[in-house]
Amino acid sequence: MNRYELNYPRTADQVVIAQNSLIRQVYAWMGLGLALTAFVAMVTVSTPELFKAIVTNKPLFYGLMIGELALVFTLSGAINRLSATVATLLFLGYSLLNGVTLSVIFLMYTADSIASTFAVTAATFGAMSVYGYVTKKDLTSWGSFLFMGLIGVVIASVVNIFLQSAGVSWILSAVGVIVFTGLTAYDTWKIKELAAAGTTGRKPAILGALTLYLDFINLFLMLLRFMGGRRD
Repeated sequence: MNRYELNYPRTADQVVIAQNSLIRQVYAWMGLGLALTAFVAMVTVSTPELFKAIVTNKPLFYGLMIGELALVFTLSGAINRLSATVATLLFLGYSLLNGVTLSVIFLMYTADSIASTFAVTAATFGAMSVYGYVTKKDLTSWGSFLFMGLIGVVIASVVNIFLQSAGVSWILSAVGVIVFTGLTAYDTWKIKELAAAGTTGRKPAILGALTLYLDFINLFLMLLRFMGGRRD
């Protein structure tokens, strides 16, 4: 097989079959990743010694975050050189580590508000992903616009670490919701287009799952800043 098990479907029926197959795999792996993240976060919160170590040991916490970034960059940048098994393990490993680091949100927000925000995130994500999949429009132009917005949010967020401005944080959250809502539709559309071009197999499914997983998690965190009930 070539790069991503290319088979170049030629008929309209073959295109639809390839798209449905890839998107099902993507959602299955993404769902597994989210489930693993939620499970690990709950286990971490329920284990006092582990939770205290994550919260109080800053070198450990930042080390875990650096590990997460390393996994994302490795999976995204070296997907062609990785086997399907290794790519899968990296994705699941990232989901696990993210569950550990995300457990800290239980210190800041109530469990009820986290659950309600998750539900709103799921509904928003689902609606935009369906739009990205069923739309007949070419969303190519969205890519560069949303990427610039994402870079702007990242840079401004780093700067605000030092400024500690509540106003800037609110604006960044609002922009972040828009950016990740748009990225959900765009990334889903892109996955559909890859399948139409003949890109199939485990590795593109894992990469697609990682992409949508990141969209979901970041949209959730942005919405949590608006909807989350703060602990006293």
